[in-house]
Amino acid sequence: MTAPLILPDAQQALLESAYASPPRAYHHYGHVQEVLQHYQQVAQGPGWAQPAEIYLAVLYHDAIYAAGRKDNESRSAELAIAHIAQWLPQAGVDALRVAELINLTARHGQLAAADFGADGFGLDALHFLDCDMAILGAAPAAFDAYDRGIAEEYRGHVPGFLYRLHRRRFLKGLLGRERIYLSDLFHQRYDAQARANLQRALGAG
Repeated sequence: MTAPLILPDAQQALLESAYASPPRAYHHYGHVQEVLQHYQQVAQGPGWAQPAEIYLAVLYHDAIYAAGRKDNESRSAELAIAHIAQWLPQAGVDALRVAELINLTARHGQLAAADFGADGFGLDALHFLDCDMAILGAAPAAFDAYDRGIAEEYRGHVPGFLYRLHRRRFLKGLLGRERIYLSDLFHQRYDAQARANLQRALGAG
């Protein structure tokens, strides 16, 4: 893909190191690379109003992740701000916007398109959040691998019965929404497959 900016080698190395600690079954740097594929699809379609900010939000949105913690997103946002200040001070990046986008990922399944403006900035937020949730509408094998990966990450951190309770509640909440995806682009492309995946996961749960 064509990136809107190139990270210095030292920044890239630290970023990838962050995604490797602790070891993760799903929220590793491979997840970032998958989200970047969807970022590129948006770039080639409707486009981004703030491509650099969205790109950095994708790169950093799960940089700090420990299953069961409530501050993963805020700590990832803080890391992004620090790294932008250290390595990209002359890039003209709106670091607070990057942090805002990352923090929005803590509210997956709670937001609606009406929560955002209809301008380019609002559409950016919708598309960014949908890029992160695109896995729900992936082919069944990819979705099942994601579902197993999330369970693996929580194993040993949250009692199994509690994980299953909350996971089922989250998936049912998504399935019960009028629209799983916030943007028209992702709704049209992935909603039907996402619903089939969620129904299958709940049926097996």
